[in-house]
Amino acid sequence: MPAFLTAHFYDLAEPELWVGIGLLIFIGICLFVGVPKLVGGALDAKASKIQTELDEAQRLRAEAEALLAQIRQEKAAAEAQAKDMLAAAEADARIMEAEARTRLEETLARRQALAESRIASAEAQASAEVKAAAAEVAAQAAETILAARIAGAKTDPLLDAAIGQIGSRLN
Repeated sequence: MPAFLTAHFYDLAEPELWVGIGLLIFIGICLFVGVPKLVGGALDAKASKIQTELDEAQRLRAEAEALLAQIRQEKAAAEAQAKDMLAAAEADARIMEAEARTRLEETLARRQALAESRIASAEAQASAEVKAAAAEVAAQAAETILAARIAGAKTDPLLDAAIGQIGSRLN
């Protein structure tokens, strides 16, 4: 049985009675001053603040998701652009390689033609020098032979003039 239902509890000498009376007075004062309204208002304000923070968090989450979607789209666009740029660069490299190959072949052909013309020129010059040397040797041999034949004979002015012209006509 609870203590407050016994007669002994209501004796004014009992400290439990005075604790109970003090508690009831304290609760009465709290009710009179409006503590429950203050506590309720504080709790409502706290709940409102929490709800505002939750709404803000929800809004920030929505913004973050939208930003994430935008970033993913930009990333996909950047990857596509990078692929296009790479393909264009590869195509340009192939074109430049073909142009360089063509220029190299043209340069090699020009150098080969130049070398062939130099060789032909050198051959012609060498041939001319050989012919000139052969003519010189032939003229000297003819002069020696004619001089030996004429040494026994008299000098002939026509023969001397012809011998003098041989050197100039052969060159």
